Amino acid sequence: MSKTLKFVLAANLIALAILSFVYPHLMVGPGKLIPGHGKLETDCFACHALFAGTTTDRCVSCHKLEQIGKLTTLGQPIAKPLTSTPFHQKLLKQDCMACHSDHAGVKRFRVEGRFNHALLQADARKECQSCHKSPDDALHRQITGNCRQCHTEQKWVPATFDHAKYFVLDRDHNVKCVTCHLRNDYSAYTCYGCHEHTPEIIRREHIEEGIRDFKNCVECHRSADKNDVRKPGRGREQEKERGKLGDD
Repeated sequence: MSKTLKFVLAANLIALAILSFVYPHLMVGPGKLIPGHGKLETDCFACHALFAGTTTDRCVSCHKLEQIGKLTTLGQPIAKPLTSTPFHQKLLKQDCMACHSDHAGVKRFRVEGRFNHALLQADARKECQSCHKSPDDALHRQITGNCRQCHTEQKWVPATFDHAKYFVLDRDHNVKCVTCHLRNDYSAYTCYGCHEHTPEIIRREHIEEGIRDFKNCVECHRSADKNDVRKPGRGREQEKERGKLGDD
């Protein structure tokens, strides 16, 4: 390789290095900034530390932790907060880049719309409705409070509600919800939606067995098996064990 060629290559490398420091947003910037950071378009080192990348310290120098979700960086009240309760103050640690990106060119490397709830303090993870609007349907309008009894923090759907804890939907019971929950009212149920169940028949059969409290069917009956009956206060295993002793 001739000395001239080596000189030209070295000169080009030096020129590129200088341009990268003088005009980093043009030379190495992966894309435009979000509108809110537009004024920093030519000031890379406002957010980036030399050879260290973006750091949380740079973020919170403008976005004060106690003001996030309440005030703008200029100290003005936020007219339309994203959530009714700012949750940044309840994070276990300050790691802005765990959720936020900026340059349009790198957004595709982020998992959009999937917030890691493990970053929140334990008490904040129970306050789902402070950030999420409850679905407006017949079921959810009757439910307030612990969303995690049916949903997980990793996925909203499918729900994890276990109907078998209350009644096993086996055999003929694997039907549409409205068969038992009239008008989609999940706070109540009826067993009289099927032809063999009528108040008179149920009353007569239970009176014959000396049972006078039979309004809450699933308190004793937990499946289609008529022999799978447990009395109030007894667990399923206790009833099975009691049946074995009776057979002996």
